[in-house]
Amino acid sequence: MMGPIVVAFTTSTHDAVTIHSGGMQLIPGDNLVPTYTAVLFEEGGFTKTVTGWGMLINSTILGLGFAIGKIIVSMMAAYAIVYFRFPLGTLAFWVIFSTLLLPLEVRILPSYEVVQGLGLLNTYTGLILPLIASATGTFFFRQFFKSVPNELLEAARIDGAGPLRFFWDILVPLSRTMIAAIFIIMFVLGWNQYLWPILMTTDESFYTVVRGIRQILQVWIGSNIPDYNEALALAIVAMLPPVAIVIFFQRMFIKGLVESEK
Repeated sequence: MMGPIVVAFTTSTHDAVTIHSGGMQLIPGDNLVPTYTAVLFEEGGFTKTVTGWGMLINSTILGLGFAIGKIIVSMMAAYAIVYFRFPLGTLAFWVIFSTLLLPLEVRILPSYEVVQGLGLLNTYTGLILPLIASATGTFFFRQFFKSVPNELLEAARIDGAGPLRFFWDILVPLSRTMIAAIFIIMFVLGWNQYLWPILMTTDESFYTVVRGIRQILQVWIGSNIPDYNEALALAIVAMLPPVAIVIFFQRMFIKGLVESEK
């Protein structure tokens, strides 16, 4: 599993000409510092104002927006379905769950029309808001809430706690491991988005790091050679934040998934 990552890293330390003529390299080269410095801080793109660091910030905002937004919406939806006995509540849940059968590619054109009509193109709101509803998150939180003993709800009612207080003071603290698990999944999902940012943004200041990797390779003009070393270096850099998130929340992530099966 680590083999391709190691080869990508060692190859990124060579110059583009060496990679173009000799292919992937197994031995590290002498361009480590220049390559990674250029990837993070050298201004590029059509406007010559885009840096790898700026794209990392955009990807972080997108990932955090996805994760936090999906957690909030999913928890509120699951809370309503489990604790509010309204007619057709089970049907409403399965209608939500059935949206998993409609991937982003199927609904991307109407989603684009809505975002454009609201004037949210080239904004973080337009990138995040249309996709924060999550059937997966709603399913996991519903299963977790159903495992919470009813005695807690009855005790909260006796103490005079209303719906909002029961949700905030009891369910949210109990859901910390589940929140961590969903946060990891949704952050990685948002971080790796490619098609959606391409359609929602034309301003280079909103480019994400995943899109930036592709932009580096699209320079076949005349006799120019793509900066393979910079593309590989940017790919390595793009892996670091999701890996750090997974490692940091690993214990809570596993615990949250196990608890959801009770």
